[in-house]
Amino acid sequence: MSKLITRVSNLLIYKIGKSNMILYDTPGVIEKKMHKLDSMMMTNVRSAALNADCVLVLVDACKLPEKIDEVLEEGVRDLKYKVPTLLVMNKKDMIKPGEIAKKLEWYEKFTEADDVIPVSAKYGHGVQDVKDWILSKLPVGPAYYPKDIVSEHPERFFVAEIIREKIFLQYRSEVPYACQVNVVSYKNRPTSKDFIQVEIVVEKNSQKIILIGKEGRALKSLATAARLDIEDFLQKKVYLEVEVKVKENWRQDEGLLKNYGYGGQIRAI
Repeated sequence: MSKLITRVSNLLIYKIGKSNMILYDTPGVIEKKMHKLDSMMMTNVRSAALNADCVLVLVDACKLPEKIDEVLEEGVRDLKYKVPTLLVMNKKDMIKPGEIAKKLEWYEKFTEADDVIPVSAKYGHGVQDVKDWILSKLPVGPAYYPKDIVSEHPERFFVAEIIREKIFLQYRSEVPYACQVNVVSYKNRPTSKDFIQVEIVVEKNSQKIILIGKEGRALKSLATAARLDIEDFLQKKVYLEVEVKVKENWRQDEGLLKNYGYGGQIRAI
């Protein structure tokens, strides 16, 4: 049974017995790139593939089958012919067994994936088969991270991730995709609550109005939910200050995107 040890940026480190298995957690493949942000995210996908020993493509079993070769071509280019590829068909618990068999047959016949495994991540069905497949493709090598590692990222990284999650949970529309979360200040205070100052960047004033809500109630609800999760993660009390700022077309501004950390390449390991 594997155990999730930590999330390191776009790396997931799993412990399996005495071994570690490292997964690159990339953005989803974007075929129609609308912003410079999309292009930079796809650069991360391709960078991950260059360092991978195998590729997993996750699809929704509830949706109609699609030619993943085009997705792979966009995401990892000609690497699909060099790297073992597994298609993971998730949510099998939501469709009838007969439909699973038909979709499995379709993907095996009309895609270049080496193998197809139906799973239910919710109930854990088929997950062990995916782990076994991955392990069969990985070479034996030295450990890349110490056994006691928690994270190579500072606490502010996880603070931003928690707030980003709350934005998606609370608003569930186009607005979350136009939001960038930056931790402006993080002050450890041994004798009182840690002070965390965060800015949420949006592209339009109308988006700012939605985030703040009538009389600031929406933003207050967001900040409260985020603070509780942050305190649970850090195991300490914090004072969280959240502000919404407008920076027009930030998703098209290469300078801002690099400043926000989207321009970096995934490190080879």
